[in-house]
Amino acid sequence: MLFLYRFKNTLFLSFLICISCGNSGKKDADSSQVSAEETLLEEPEPIVVAANKTDAYLPLLAGKSVGVVANQTSVIFNENGYTHLVDSLLKLNVDIKKVFSPEHGFRGKADAGEKVDSSTDEETGLPIVSLYGKNRKPSAEQLAGLDVVVFDIQDVGTRFYTYIATLQLIMEACAHSNIPVLVLDRPNPNAHYVDGPTMKKEHTGFLGMNEIPLVYGMSIGEYANMINEESWLEGGRKCDLTVIPLENWTHERIYQIPIRPSPNLPNDVSINLYPSLGLFEGTNVNAGRGTEFQFQRYGASFLDSTAYSFTYVPKPNFGSKYPKEEGKKCYGKDLSNTPRMNEVSLQWILDAYKNTLDKSKFFLTDGFTKHAGTRELQKQIESGLTEREIKASWQPKLEKFKKIRAKYLMYE
Repeated sequence: MLFLYRFKNTLFLSFLICISCGNSGKKDADSSQVSAEETLLEEPEPIVVAANKTDAYLPLLAGKSVGVVANQTSVIFNENGYTHLVDSLLKLNVDIKKVFSPEHGFRGKADAGEKVDSSTDEETGLPIVSLYGKNRKPSAEQLAGLDVVVFDIQDVGTRFYTYIATLQLIMEACAHSNIPVLVLDRPNPNAHYVDGPTMKKEHTGFLGMNEIPLVYGMSIGEYANMINEESWLEGGRKCDLTVIPLENWTHERIYQIPIRPSPNLPNDVSINLYPSLGLFEGTNVNAGRGTEFQFQRYGASFLDSTAYSFTYVPKPNFGSKYPKEEGKKCYGKDLSNTPRMNEVSLQWILDAYKNTLDKSKFFLTDGFTKHAGTRELQKQIESGLTEREIKASWQPKLEKFKKIRAKYLMYE
């Protein structure tokens, strides 16, 4: 785990410094040791997530009835690993009245798109209000009696990843009920670039509520400020919003998520490929669901078998009870060794479309439009445009968005 690694590394660094101080006379004789120490000293400080900065936000919760929007990633890191935010706040005598859970549920075990019912948390006895299914926005009745709502969920910086939609709906509901919202910021592992097609207003919905690019390059706290200040909340309202910032993080800094943010994003490779391979969600092509390499491969039984040497068979598993192409031999590509991406790549969806024997089987037009945010991308692929030509068409709107984004950046 990254936090523990850096914690141990800090202790090791302190040990090296002590040795150095006690053996200063040996520096000239052993320049390699000095070089190693200098390298360690130059390592950046460990990233501190906002949830760990209890001194900054506990005073805002004291004596108040609190609602928490959380899932399995909502944790406070410590020397033993981590403790869930809800458990930690209860031990700190915070008066939590209820928990609101997003897609995949409070413990993060439900399939993508699977309805999650409201329930009671077995560990704490707290009522859990599901915000996925018919009830995606808390009602005034569900918010009644709360003095503040805390939002703490790990995002992956992709527009159709639904946690940012849940954030916006929470902010809208709280603005309507005059309840402050406290966002505990976390790093976005895809914050180092801005790219992809921009959502068109007529296609906005739960897979993209605002006219933003597929990859928007902001932490969830920065994005919350943008929602609020750009008047994106219903009726142009503003939420009483406070964002507790991260420490020692920049948009360019690599962040390894220690807990999978959802069932089908098991590791850093899948998270980094998700903006590109997530477009397959709007097609009949399997993107690794039903395997242990979700969003690290793609394939389908209807792709040209002569074009691919890699094959696999999707089967029901954790996070995917009914994967596309279940039980069928899929022809495609393994991308599990792909280096870190710095852009949205269309090479794989273009490759799959090119090698689809029956083109009528490829697109799920409505679903693809919701994921792409525009009908143009499907038309461009079908008409045979190159990746370079398609990406050139994105640039005017990307530049416009970057100017808006710049106003809300809290980190380098």
